[in-house]
Amino acid sequence: MSRFWSPVVTALTPYVPGEQPKLPDLIKLNTNENPYPPSPRVLEALRGEVGDALRLYPDPNADRLKAAIAAQHGLLPSQVFVGNGSDEVLGHAFLGLLKHDAPLLFPDISYSFYPVYCGLYGIEGRTVALDDAFAIQVDDYLNAPACGGIIFPNPNAPTGRLLALEEIERLLAGRPDAPVVVDEAYIDFGGKSAISLVNDHPNLLVVQTLSKSRSLAGLRVGFAVGHADLIEALERVKNSFNSYPLDRLALAGAVAAIEDTGHFERTRRAVIASREQLSADLAGLGFEVIPSSANFVFARHPDRDAGELAVALRTRSIIVRHFRQPRIEQYLRITIGTDAQCAALAGALREILA
Repeated sequence: MSRFWSPVVTALTPYVPGEQPKLPDLIKLNTNENPYPPSPRVLEALRGEVGDALRLYPDPNADRLKAAIAAQHGLLPSQVFVGNGSDEVLGHAFLGLLKHDAPLLFPDISYSFYPVYCGLYGIEGRTVALDDAFAIQVDDYLNAPACGGIIFPNPNAPTGRLLALEEIERLLAGRPDAPVVVDEAYIDFGGKSAISLVNDHPNLLVVQTLSKSRSLAGLRVGFAVGHADLIEALERVKNSFNSYPLDRLALAGAVAAIEDTGHFERTRRAVIASREQLSADLAGLGFEVIPSSANFVFARHPDRDAGELAVALRTRSIIVRHFRQPRIEQYLRITIGTDAQCAALAGALREILA
């Protein structure tokens, strides 16, 4: 702490990202990275940008990327916003769409950046409890008092549970005067995107990332889609903060990743298949596994402490995520790796439990 800090800094409790350990022969299953490399077209596009062009600023409007995203979803480029990872996109949404006098609603077990943004921007955040099965109940949001907005991940993180598209539509219809942000970082691994609803609901913003299903966590590209009025709010915030959030490499790589649908489908299906196998293996070891539509599973063993299991796995160079917070302190979040990595995890747990 310094006497030169602004008051807002003193009061902040920053987000803690997943550990990036430097251990030899590590099986890293703690930060939900894709186990497969990005499309070869991405690497080709990156090589094409390395050279004299790097002395020039990137396109501040990211027109090619917006056009590629819009074309994929049957939208107009004016309905697309892009940023430096979905976290930046979410941050702009908090300031541009979710900062109102009434409280912002989000699940009590959810992405831990939401309360951080509330603290940063002076937003009153109010949590809505998941049910006993860790599912979002739309009626709890419909019956809540007046709110300034609603945000939730779908599938939820860290639970992996999916809220059906019909339920999202029911929420939108029941809360037409509140902005609703659906954070779809993991939607490609098992759900239907709410992007199909944006033309019918002017209060809906859908946020996605290329970090997970497109294997581009290292490039930092996220985007949002919604009514053009919502997108304009994000553009106004962005251009009051940083007009060039995406560099030339990120823009070129993101366009190539969006356009290579074949690679996307192959790797996406491989992750889903591995998830189902790992879920079955964990259940066979006595774990309770929450149904997941993401590229991770959320599981607990009724007879073993989750923290002790995480430590025991670490001694075997396998890293998983353990959240020390109420209701989920006995659960482990396990990223889906390759089949070999998942088999190694299951084998290690079998030894530990024995």
